[in-house]
Amino acid sequence: MKVAILAGGLGSRLSEVTDRIPKPMVEIGGRPLLWHIMKHYAHFGLREFVIALGYRGEVVKDYFLNYRTRSSSLVVHLKDGAIDVRDPVREDWVVHLLDTGDATQTGGRVRRIMDYVGPEPIMLTYGDGVSNVDINRLREFHAQHGRAATVTATRPPARFGGLSFTGNRVTTFIEKPQTGEGWINGGFFVLEPRVRGYLAERDDLLLEREPMERLAADGELVAYPHDQFWQCMDTLRDVRLLEELWASGAPPWRTWTA
Repeated sequence: MKVAILAGGLGSRLSEVTDRIPKPMVEIGGRPLLWHIMKHYAHFGLREFVIALGYRGEVVKDYFLNYRTRSSSLVVHLKDGAIDVRDPVREDWVVHLLDTGDATQTGGRVRRIMDYVGPEPIMLTYGDGVSNVDINRLREFHAQHGRAATVTATRPPARFGGLSFTGNRVTTFIEKPQTGEGWINGGFFVLEPRVRGYLAERDDLLLEREPMERLAADGELVAYPHDQFWQCMDTLRDVRLLEELWASGAPPWRTWTA
């Protein structure tokens, strides 16, 4: 099954860095967030990716075109320009870099992905969030329910510490509880080919509105609950949090070992 990743949005809420690069290319621990997402899927044996490009798509293309040399030791022969790659890092991935338009919305990008892939189910996620969701269990859940689409439901991390108190005395204090709010769309979808029929021929179509609303109304959308780690990267605050977690040596989304 191919994994589709939406990586073409403007990332306007992170404009401090996204004026130069697309949001999925913001680095955490020296690697783009996009790489972290792909490593997670690859851990579960999914190694073919279709990346929907838009804003500053050339940055993503350059990254993968130069991935092998960037990640390896090199010997450069100045006389003739020959390059020997030593100790190469070899990810066993196939990466499709699909131009889907700078101004195209999520629904339009998914439509273009599905037309490109053809009539087969796909995994789908956003290029700006990481999680430790068990992809194998997600796929099993999807197969058991037999619906057109499955979305991972998660609880967003609270922005502030939660506390309870009696009078003026604090009885409990929880630093940024994960379960402080209701369930939200956490991405990490599984889509059957028939989802294509819900996608109008419009580039301004938002996946999260009419298509998902119609799928839900038709009983074709189910939610896989994930109450463990999930974190989006919308602001510099989020970037700093992810950097801190990575620097801790045990980032909760790191499911891979090498």
